Amino acid sequence: MSDTLLSSLNESQKKAATYIDGSLLILAGAGSGKTKTITTRLAYLISIGIDPASILTLTFTNKAANEMRDRAFNLIQGIEVNTPPLLCTFHKFGLLFLKFHMGELNRKNNFIIIDTDDKKRILKSINKDITTSILVSEISRYKNSLLSPAEAKLAAQLKLYRDIAEVYEKYENYLVENNLVDFDDLLLLPYKILLANEELAKQVSQKYNYIMVDEYQDTNELQYRLLRLLCCTHNNLCVVGDDDQSIYGWRGATIKNILNFNEHFEDTFVVKLEENYRSTDTILEHANHLIEHNRDRLGKKLVGTRTKGDSIRVYESNDENEETRKIVDDIRKLIDSGQSAKDIAILFRVNALSRSLEEGFNKAGMNYKLVGGMKFYERSEIKDLIAYMRILTNKDDNFSFKRIINKPKRGIGKTTIDKVEAHALQTDMSMFDVISKNSPDELSKIVGKKNARTLKVFEASIIDLNELMAESRMKFLDSFEETFDYRASYNNLPDGADRQGNIDEFYGYIRDFFIQNPHLELKDFLNEIALESENEELYSEAVSMMSIHASKGLEFKHLFIIGFEEGFFPLIGDGSDIEEERRLGYVAITRAMDNLTLSFVH
Repeated sequence: MSDTLLSSLNESQKKAATYIDGSLLILAGAGSGKTKTITTRLAYLISIGIDPASILTLTFTNKAANEMRDRAFNLIQGIEVNTPPLLCTFHKFGLLFLKFHMGELNRKNNFIIIDTDDKKRILKSINKDITTSILVSEISRYKNSLLSPAEAKLAAQLKLYRDIAEVYEKYENYLVENNLVDFDDLLLLPYKILLANEELAKQVSQKYNYIMVDEYQDTNELQYRLLRLLCCTHNNLCVVGDDDQSIYGWRGATIKNILNFNEHFEDTFVVKLEENYRSTDTILEHANHLIEHNRDRLGKKLVGTRTKGDSIRVYESNDENEETRKIVDDIRKLIDSGQSAKDIAILFRVNALSRSLEEGFNKAGMNYKLVGGMKFYERSEIKDLIAYMRILTNKDDNFSFKRIINKPKRGIGKTTIDKVEAHALQTDMSMFDVISKNSPDELSKIVGKKNARTLKVFEASIIDLNELMAESRMKFLDSFEETFDYRASYNNLPDGADRQGNIDEFYGYIRDFFIQNPHLELKDFLNEIALESENEELYSEAVSMMSIHASKGLEFKHLFIIGFEEGFFPLIGDGSDIEEERRLGYVAITRAMDNLTLSFVH
């Protein structure tokens, strides 16, 4: 079985797949069969008798996790596996861990995960003077740097940062009071629990005796520290990555994690995957030549396995409209010659450069997909429905209560909401409790008779739906719409049909979830969608337009990179890192399989 598994690997890939005990660094160049190697290694571990339940594989996206899981399971067909290995994102691992161990922080395990939009709303309610995006990024930076609110205050030298630290403290208190966690908490809280409980850390480390990490060059300080704790009883950590593709420094990724891996973990065995199966030799020569200028790298060189290929074309234009015309003409010729639109992509360093492209494609009547538009779960009508579902799973969720108490409109205005919230704070109750634990007469004294009646009807609806959900999930979904008429509230609106289509899609998704997972609950569905990968599906027959960051991990037969000029790419400015700009260029070039066109404007 083991020999069959390894038969399709090259020598370097075999070395990586069969190195079992001790720390292992697989330096995987672009297009070098990284996923094939790591999934074969996972299957190989199982084939030689290692307990699958002792293997933990961590990725950055659900898409990568699903692909690896499918590939690995295909490889081990015929081997009886009682407990499958855990293969998931860092954040999913954190979620699973907290479900079992949240009590270590004296908190309940029925917490709800908030997304970035929720986070912005909470921060805006705490402070309206500081730009919300600054608060979001700074608080995330604090958490990933393991800084508590108190430590952030001590470190702050400017008034702005002292104020941000104050907001951070209030934000943390709000999350704890409402039993909410943000995405950073899914890593930070497990780290805190394991750091404080040495015995638990040993138990978890002994449970996962073999750990693999994909895209290690994208890890940050917190993820590195968490991995150290997970490996506190052994040194069996295999990481796969490419220092030349480390392009997320702006969001906290630390290239030093991969550069210094053999210093962090003793007796590291290093394997370099340098054979590229994706691009022509010509494309690889340019990629190698560019990245060789970087000093901060471990050093490897992509070696082609294909033909030399066509020369790289370089377009020089007087303005962006001329640039767009050239590219549109080229793409039209490719499609007319029988090439598929899904095999063609245009990349840019700065999103603003997409405008002229979109205009040109619209004029030409050509299909395109702009990757990075508004995600499904970020649409307001879907966020409202999610807030309703949150209330049904956790009536103490004040944040969700405030979002939906007047959606659809039921005459409950801001003044009434403020009164309920003020009473909740005075009596140390949730806002829902203010309604449920006060009689109609008592509630009338707080919000007035008419509003009290409306709120009591809302309370009764939530209780009825909860009872129905315990009885039948499908009937619950039907009754939910009948109770609140949420879908109907978009009748006669200009974009109502589109929104209703989204609502129908959401209801259908919940139904499918319950059919496929009859043992899971509504809170599991909510946590699952909160962890949905941010990568959008590409339209099957449309030219893809995207930023270089969004293109990582993808490949296209015909690739155009626009804005290849100083100021746009490389992007030069305060705090810019020319080495990271080169790595971005390397990532962009190595997305191309057959043809590459570079374009710049005077």
